Amino acid sequence: MQEKPGGRAVVLGGSMAGLLTARVLSDAYTEVVVVDRDRIVGVTTARRGVPQGRHVHGLLARGQQVLDELFPGFTEDAVAAGVPTGDLGELRWFFNGQRLRKGTTGLLCVSADRPVLEGMVRARVAALPNVRFEEETDVAGLVATPDRARITGVRVSEHGGDGTERVIEADLVVDATGRGSRTPVWLAELGYERPAEEKVRIDLTYTTRHFRLRDESRLDGDLSINPVSSPSHPRGAFFSRVGDGRCIVSMTGVLGDAAAPDGESFMAWARSLPVPDVHDVIHDAEPLDEPVAFKYPASVRRRYELLERFPERLLVHGDAMCSFNPVYGQGMTVAALEALALRTHLARGVPEPLVYFKDLAALIDVPWQVSAGGDLAYPEVEGPRPPELQMMNSYMALMQSAATRDGAVTRTFMRVAGLVDSPAELQTPDMIYRVLKHGTSPAAA
Repeated sequence: MQEKPGGRAVVLGGSMAGLLTARVLSDAYTEVVVVDRDRIVGVTTARRGVPQGRHVHGLLARGQQVLDELFPGFTEDAVAAGVPTGDLGELRWFFNGQRLRKGTTGLLCVSADRPVLEGMVRARVAALPNVRFEEETDVAGLVATPDRARITGVRVSEHGGDGTERVIEADLVVDATGRGSRTPVWLAELGYERPAEEKVRIDLTYTTRHFRLRDESRLDGDLSINPVSSPSHPRGAFFSRVGDGRCIVSMTGVLGDAAAPDGESFMAWARSLPVPDVHDVIHDAEPLDEPVAFKYPASVRRRYELLERFPERLLVHGDAMCSFNPVYGQGMTVAALEALALRTHLARGVPEPLVYFKDLAALIDVPWQVSAGGDLAYPEVEGPRPPELQMMNSYMALMQSAATRDGAVTRTFMRVAGLVDSPAELQTPDMIYRVLKHGTSPAAA
C-alpha cells in the first residue's frame, strides 16, 4: 500500500505555478512552505524574478475554470475588483492580417495584468492556515539521504544575511522555479542523468507600455485587439483593457525583430502592424510608463518522463518542466492543469516521480504541439518538420482563414485554443467542411 502524504511539503518558487501547487498540497500536507527569492506577499506589481510579468499575459479559458475550482468565487471576486471580462470568441482577433468573425464560445476571458492576477491568487493561498512563505530567500541546493535515493529537504540562505545556509526539512519538494530551474544541475550533482531537452528557437521580443485611453468608444466595446504574429505578418501586438480606463499593449516581434523601448519606436511599430486598429486606439492615449522590453529566445521542454532513475520525493512543475512561447498564452493554464494532476496523484499517496512525469508529459503534448508547431511554421525557425506537422500547419492556416468568414469556425478554434475542447473537434466532418468551404491560403488572401 502506497504511503499517504503528510508532514511538510516545500515549494520552490512563488509565481503562478508554485502558488497553485501550494494550494493543492495544502489539502494533503500538514504544512506547506513556499520559498521565493523575491518579496511576494502583498505585492501587486511586477517582480524582479518574473520579468515577463510586465507584459500582456493570457489566462486561457481552461485556466480560468481551474482557478474557480481551486478557489471558489475567484472570477466573481475579480469582476468585483474591476477586472474586465469578455467572451474569448468575441475579442478582436486578427490572423494573417485578417479579422476573425466573432463566434460566441461561452468561455470567459479574464483581462488582468499578470501581477494583479498573481496577487489575487497569492492572497488566497496566503490565507490558508497551513501555508507560509519564506521570502527573499535563495535556494542553494537539495538535501538527500546518504544513498541519494530520496530528497529530504532544501538548503537555503536569506538575503541580507551573512550567507549562512540552513536546511528546511521536507517530505516532498516541488521545483516551480521556472525556466531557470536548477534541478538538472542538482540531479547531476547527485549522480543522476540530466533530462533531455527539446528546444524551438523563436527569438521572440515583447515591448510593452501602459496607457490611459482618452476615448474608449473607439473600442466598440471590445475587451482586446490582437493582431497575432504569423509567417505572413511577423509583427504582432496584444492590446488589453485592464480596468479603470487603463490598457496594456505589448508589441511582439520574432526572429530578432523588436520594437525599441522608446515612445517613438513603440508608435512606429503600431503603425507597421498589418491592421491599424491598435494604433487608432492608442495614438492619442496618455502613456502611464516608459516602454519595457523582454526577450524570449526559445521554447524548452525537459523530458523528465524519459529518465530511468529519479530521486523520490522530488517533483518538477510549470515552466521548470516545459516553457512555452508566451504568445500562445499557455503557461499559466498548463500549470493549473498540472496542479489538478498533482491533486489526483496525492489522492493515491505520495507521488512516484517518474509515473507522475509521464502523466504530465501526456498533458503537455497538445499545447507543446501547438506552440512548437506554430513556431516551426516560420521557415527561418530551425527544427524537424515531419509531413504530419506540415499538414497540420497548412490546415491551421486554412482554418484561420475560414474563421474570417464563419463564426462557427472561430468558436471551435477558440474553444480548442483555450484548452477546453479536444483538438479532435477541429477535424469533425462539419468543421472540415466549413474550413474547405471558406478557407484560402494566407498567400492567396
